[in-house]
Amino acid sequence: MLTAIKEILQKKVDQAAVLEEQHLGLQSALYINPIHLVAVCQVLQETEGLYFDFLSNITAVDYHPENYFEIVYHLSSIPYQKELVLKVKLENDRQQENLPELPSVSSVWRTADWHEREAFDLMGIFFTGHPDLRRILLPDDWQGFPLRKDYVDPETYHNIPIK
Repeated sequence: MLTAIKEILQKKVDQAAVLEEQHLGLQSALYINPIHLVAVCQVLQETEGLYFDFLSNITAVDYHPENYFEIVYHLSSIPYQKELVLKVKLENDRQQENLPELPSVSSVWRTADWHEREAFDLMGIFFTGHPDLRRILLPDDWQGFPLRKDYVDPETYHNIPIK
């Protein structure tokens, strides 16, 4: 199934849309070129025979001490009873003022709105084109991204001890 989907995406989007197939682990995945992410998602959602109509989750994985993150999308096609995992690798220097960026897929699946906000809030992934990208779990003035492996817990928050 993965190779067939890859071929459809290469035909309908671009030859460089899918960077590689991953067949290791519990779920196979397609690594997507970030510049083609939204177009890939639109094709997966709109194409007869695929119709991935449900985005169940977006998560981010920190590969510290390496300077990259992976964003993982879990898709389901309810009518065709298929599941698909997409991954996007983002190189980044890990500096607070230079967040890794990826286009938002909230225009394809509305559920991406909240998932992307969570990945922004906790891992510092910036989703360009997101309709309302702001913190969702932490206070607006919180410093840093607590699910990053290099995050250091602050001693206090507004003079309230945290530890």
